[in-house]
Amino acid sequence: MKIDREALADFLRRSRERVRPQDAGLPVGPRRRTPGLRREEVAQLAGMSADYYIRLEQARGPQPSPEMLAALARALRLSDDERDHLHLLAGRRPPAARTSGDHVGPGLLHLMDQLPDTPVQVLGDLGDVLAQNPMAEALLGGVCTVSEHGRNVAWRWFADPAQRAAYPAEEHEYYSRLHVADLRAAVGRRAGDPAAARLVERLKGTGEEFTTLWDLHEVSVRRASRMRVLHPLIGPVELDCQVLLAPEGDQRVVLYTPPVGSDTAERLALLKVVGTGQFTAAG
Repeated sequence: MKIDREALADFLRRSRERVRPQDAGLPVGPRRRTPGLRREEVAQLAGMSADYYIRLEQARGPQPSPEMLAALARALRLSDDERDHLHLLAGRRPPAARTSGDHVGPGLLHLMDQLPDTPVQVLGDLGDVLAQNPMAEALLGGVCTVSEHGRNVAWRWFADPAQRAAYPAEEHEYYSRLHVADLRAAVGRRAGDPAAARLVERLKGTGEEFTTLWDLHEVSVRRASRMRVLHPLIGPVELDCQVLLAPEGDQRVVLYTPPVGSDTAERLALLKVVGTGQFTAAG
């Protein structure tokens, strides 16, 4: 990544002008003629020399370190989005964002309620099923209450051979690579995260298939795909999977919709009538 000195200088100056001295714990004083903070005040708050900061605002300073950028973000009272923008302008990778964890916000839950005829799931970035509507439970089985890793789609795929019975045998290799490549991307974003490392180590213990695919180091975030499910009640159904990312980035909404020209809509309507009473989890 390359530093954009002109844009960085402009962003620093405008951010500095937006901070009121009293918000930074500084006296306003009767002789203050410029809006916001003075350059020397930003330098003091960030723990750097005034000369260093002035050179940054003049677009002639060195590339700031991640630690220096973090100090500037605190001094200028930047939001998370502004902090990430600061890092990108300076040619640095933004720090890991705060995650939502297992909590599914009311907005996503409301969205699921508004789609009673469409199977919908909310997944964490590591593949944990966090929430699903009744149609998703009827189609794919209910797993949200299962303990750690038991609700993880990759874990269930590699650790429980029975889960694969719900998918055509000729497509198993495709789904295996899809799960591993998507997990690789998530683990990369979560560098050093204990939960991610623990999941990978457990998956390596499931057998040679996962370890071999993991060693290929394929990376691909799952955004859209087509899948076939061999359902025990309504037979084989073909589905388009559309993935929508939540603002935090560590949760995704997966919509399973009928492909154009297929009979999937009719089969899903039948599934809605039949419900989950007779359904044995297919995966």
